Amino acid sequence: MAGTLYLVPTPIGNLGDISRRMAETLGEVDFIAAEDTRVTLKLLNHLGLKKPLLSYYRHNTQAGGQAVLERLLAGESCALVTDAGTPVVSDPGEELVALCAQNGVEVVSIPGPCALVTALTVSGLPTGRFTFEGFLAMNKKNRRAHLESLAGEQRTMIFYEAPHKLCATLEDLAAAFGPDRRISLCRELTKLHEEVRRTTLGQAVRWYAGNPPRGEFVLVVEGASQPEEAEVTLEQGLLRVAQLREGGSSLRDAVKQTAKELGLPKNELYALALEED
Repeated sequence: MAGTLYLVPTPIGNLGDISRRMAETLGEVDFIAAEDTRVTLKLLNHLGLKKPLLSYYRHNTQAGGQAVLERLLAGESCALVTDAGTPVVSDPGEELVALCAQNGVEVVSIPGPCALVTALTVSGLPTGRFTFEGFLAMNKKNRRAHLESLAGEQRTMIFYEAPHKLCATLEDLAAAFGPDRRISLCRELTKLHEEVRRTTLGQAVRWYAGNPPRGEFVLVVEGASQPEEAEVTLEQGLLRVAQLREGGSSLRDAVKQTAKELGLPKNELYALALEED
């Protein structure tokens, strides 16, 4: 019988955020597939655990994924971890999960730390609907094309960004969405120097031009405003009334339906329709 792949989040900065279930799962599995075995070894030492480690990262997904799958199919259980946060989110772990799904291997996801959710909840921006866009391309042309595709996006947008690329990214965001669009820049989340800067894109460009950014950033950007619907006039209502009457409706019924459909005052529309009749 095949083993189970456990997706185990790891702290994004504060070691106190590791849960009992996360620690117990790491202690119970047969081996751990890690993005960087050196980083994972430090976490295991903190937890007082010793486990066999296998490298699984972006540049060895095919060979590493096959090695993990073979051991799972042989009945071993595995914990997949990244250096920080939840595996599979903006991470090559998605390929391993797909591979397990194709081969009938059970996958169990353990809830835990996730930078994008942490940033969204503290951003002060709408949280009901959002889109996670991950890291933008390093190539300027591709990055701008990506942002242009989001020009009309009304959901809150979340991006990851490294400090050395932040200024260029902010300039491109301001060019794509306008300098007045709101943004929350969440830096070093859960760490000693955690900071949340709520501002506009234009102000952010100016601030970081004179204050070199440090640490990892999550950018939470306000979505586009919903376009205002053009006000419907009584004259437009008359056209709809005429349509309905041509379909066999009485004047009174046509006015009643039109007023309801278009949000027009029924009495005014009826009076005007009588004049036109």
